[in-house]
Amino acid sequence: MATTLSVAVMILSLAVVTGFDATIREKLFSFNGHVHLSSFDLAKTVSITTAPIYKDPKLMKQMSDLPHVTQVAPFVQRPVIVQARGHMEGIQLKGVNNAYKISPQLTITGKGISYADSTYSREILLSTATAAKLDVNTGDTVQLEFFNGETLPRIRKVRISGLYHSGLDEVDKYFALCDMKLLQRINNWTTDSINAYELDLDNPAFADTVSNYIHYNLINAPLESNTTAENYPNIFDWLDFQTRNGVILLIIMTIVSVINMGAVLLILMVDRAAMIGLLKALGMTYKDTVKVFLYIGGIIGTAGIVFGNLLALGICWAQLKFGFLTLPEETYFMKYAPIKLVWWHVLATDLGSLFIFVVCMWLPALYIRTIQPAKVLQFK
Repeated sequence: MATTLSVAVMILSLAVVTGFDATIREKLFSFNGHVHLSSFDLAKTVSITTAPIYKDPKLMKQMSDLPHVTQVAPFVQRPVIVQARGHMEGIQLKGVNNAYKISPQLTITGKGISYADSTYSREILLSTATAAKLDVNTGDTVQLEFFNGETLPRIRKVRISGLYHSGLDEVDKYFALCDMKLLQRINNWTTDSINAYELDLDNPAFADTVSNYIHYNLINAPLESNTTAENYPNIFDWLDFQTRNGVILLIIMTIVSVINMGAVLLILMVDRAAMIGLLKALGMTYKDTVKVFLYIGGIIGTAGIVFGNLLALGICWAQLKFGFLTLPEETYFMKYAPIKLVWWHVLATDLGSLFIFVVCMWLPALYIRTIQPAKVLQFK
């Protein structure tokens, strides 16, 4: 039972830590992509909107042809005040075109934006968090107020075509989607003027490689290429910290497992002291006597690992199927405890546990040396 629980906890810990990390990353990537290509601007933190760059079909084709790149999406972004029913919220409005693919990680209520052929669409995709603050819903009209350093803002009224939900505050609180042409019109830009490109990849692990290749081979100053991890270092540092916590938990559980198995074997040897004394009296060597108990300990450890796997995999399946372990979304950015099983995590846990158990069994086996046949057999 001790081995079963220890192995199960280690597998579950790895599954939850891996699932938590993957879920947060996917939520962030779902709205921001994996790589950003934009113009370097020292004043962009204080300006209303950065200077435009011009859409380059040749560059887009080169980036689209790169391995692991699934989407290259130009966009325009600028701050706006959204007003409805006496409520006001400041957000970042991200303008995209009809080729933009919304990530399946986003939960959409209603429908997407209907893009017009000639003029800009007067629809907006708002987050459920912003909609709740404004007390609006799908189909309602809101007022957008754009400030360009003028005395009076430029105002546009748009209809909420749908609501999205990612569960990540960094996205839900501060972003909304609209037609790119709307922001180009507000900025007095041409139709080929944009703020940046967003690249989606089929594997986030290649984000650094793709970003570096673009930076050194495809673009020139003032363009720069950055990964989402570089744009949101606080979130990714926090995820790395959570991973370290998981490693510490695994180390603690490994130590507990070793102590449990050592105690079980020592109790077994004490209980069988008379048998050990008899085996010694009959001429069995110390090494052969130790092997007997190591085999028994190996059987116990193997059985514990098998049952631990069954217990852990069963709980993981139940969580994925029914989601019975819930979390406060405002704290953990997700409603249910995330689970992501990686086969080599399970295999490494099993092999590592078995190896550590067998090695550490030699410590209680030293007790056999202290047993004297004459003393333990005189009471039999």
